[in-house]
Amino acid sequence: MATVLPQHGEAHQQWRRLLNRYFTAKRMAALRPQIEAMADELIDAMLEKGQPADLKAAFAFPLPVWVICEILGVPDSDRDKFAYWSDTLLSMTRYTREEIGKAQAEFGAYLAGHVAAKRLNPGDDLLSELITYTDAEGRPLPDGILVAAGQGLLVAGHETTANMIAKMMAMLLSDRSRWEALLANPSLVRSASEEALRLDVNAGFGMLRYIDADFEIGDTVVPAGTTVVCSMAAANRDEKAFERADEMDLARTPNPHLSFGAGAHSCLGQALARTELQVVLDVLLRRLPTLKLAVEPAELKRVEGLLVGGLQGLPAAW
Repeated sequence: MATVLPQHGEAHQQWRRLLNRYFTAKRMAALRPQIEAMADELIDAMLEKGQPADLKAAFAFPLPVWVICEILGVPDSDRDKFAYWSDTLLSMTRYTREEIGKAQAEFGAYLAGHVAAKRLNPGDDLLSELITYTDAEGRPLPDGILVAAGQGLLVAGHETTANMIAKMMAMLLSDRSRWEALLANPSLVRSASEEALRLDVNAGFGMLRYIDADFEIGDTVVPAGTTVVCSMAAANRDEKAFERADEMDLARTPNPHLSFGAGAHSCLGQALARTELQVVLDVLLRRLPTLKLAVEPAELKRVEGLLVGGLQGLPAAW
């Protein structure tokens, strides 16, 4: 049986505090040159194949998994395996139950072997850092927890970021005046990436919350014992919080969106995701200033059967 990371209470907070030591904004900024080098390598390969290209398949999809492999200390030669495992773990209709089960078993076995190798020969990566941790009684983290951490990082940080990169670029290129604005003023990269997160067109399923006491929303009382689904997408378009909430403002500041959640269960890897999105814009603006959609925006097709949503592809030319 697979080990499940603690999801609630003090055990959950202890686990978050442990991982937060790695996923700091400072540490993710230090990782930035490596992410930039990966982005450049992917663009080199895309340019070599010629245009038009699928910017999602050639760039947005592989980049986050390459980054996760770097964080976990996984060899470059195994990146494609991780991409496949990630795809199967989040797909609802693309693979059969047997294919998903087989992929999960392969992924778990791979990570178990990887953890064992890291115990013998630790490096400068997250798993090696977790391996050196001991609790108050001097006990190390068990292998099952380390494997679950690797699985959780891939599931949480690959498909979500890959699809967000593609959606962000679609937003910027569907109205090319936005791309031109970034070319004219690259200092907008940070605020533009935050605005893309806020205006994400994929509403997703939302966040489940269990109400343990009567709760008032306007004139409605939600009784204790109710399970509700909170829509972050709706909150991000709240006219009370955002002026012209339905418009994309590349310079919007402040931008208190809820795309990463909030509180005890806010996204642990948000500093990494922000770094990746900003690197994507910096590198593409530098390497492909003439980038444009190769189809009409209305021709872009949405992904079906994937929990995080997104686009099937992003045909682009330059």
